[in-house]
Amino acid sequence: MIVTTDFPEITVDNSPLRIFVAAPTTESKSKFPGIIFYSDIFQLTSPMLRACVRLAGYGFVVAAPEIYHRIESPGTVIAFDDAGRSRGLHNASRTKAAEFDRDCRAVLDYLAEHPFVSPAKLGAAGFCIGAHLSFRAALQPDVRATVCFYGTGIHDGKLGSDEDAGSLQAVAEVKGELLMIFGEADPHVSKEGRERIRAALQQAGVKYRVKLYPAEHAFMRDEGPRYDPECADLAFADMVHLFRSTFGESSGTAA
Repeated sequence: MIVTTDFPEITVDNSPLRIFVAAPTTESKSKFPGIIFYSDIFQLTSPMLRACVRLAGYGFVVAAPEIYHRIESPGTVIAFDDAGRSRGLHNASRTKAAEFDRDCRAVLDYLAEHPFVSPAKLGAAGFCIGAHLSFRAALQPDVRATVCFYGTGIHDGKLGSDEDAGSLQAVAEVKGELLMIFGEADPHVSKEGRERIRAALQQAGVKYRVKLYPAEHAFMRDEGPRYDPECADLAFADMVHLFRSTFGESSGTAA
């Protein structure tokens, strides 16, 4: 599908929240599933925008928020270098989990009201810290499918300024299906951490799947030394499969 893009802005906590939205181009009255898609700590970089457009091309309206809108000016993109990493982590440490949650709810409400979105078909996905944010999005009652790519802090609760945001403890609230994707060589999420997540999901009776790839952290980011094209393509296909199997094989539904 051909895709159109835009940068609408909403307000959360009296702060402008800029969103990158990628949507299928259609002249019909079709409606599509809406996906909140979270970036890593560097915000809306070129690799993130490409991932959004690619997903939208499969028949989804994708909304990616600037996760540090309370701290950074609208449009700020953080560089992929040591200074940028420190800046991104510092921004995270200044943001409360409850603030991330309010942003999530606002973006989901935006998607539900989008003219091309079927409001009964909402999902979430994210990379790194964004995978933890998408995991928390799964706690929202209207999110039906969620993909977490190498999520940090899920196993120990560390998120933003919260030493323990209680994400795993709340997992029984998940109503939809979860797909947890990790790289086996990821130093940020150990085997023990992955098993802790798996055990919590199992105990809570959540419908889930864990998928491991022979790759490092950030293996899906198509810039930098850790990018693994084959694993990235396979993991992306896993995401599309989950969303299509949850929302229906057809990309769009008649309004």
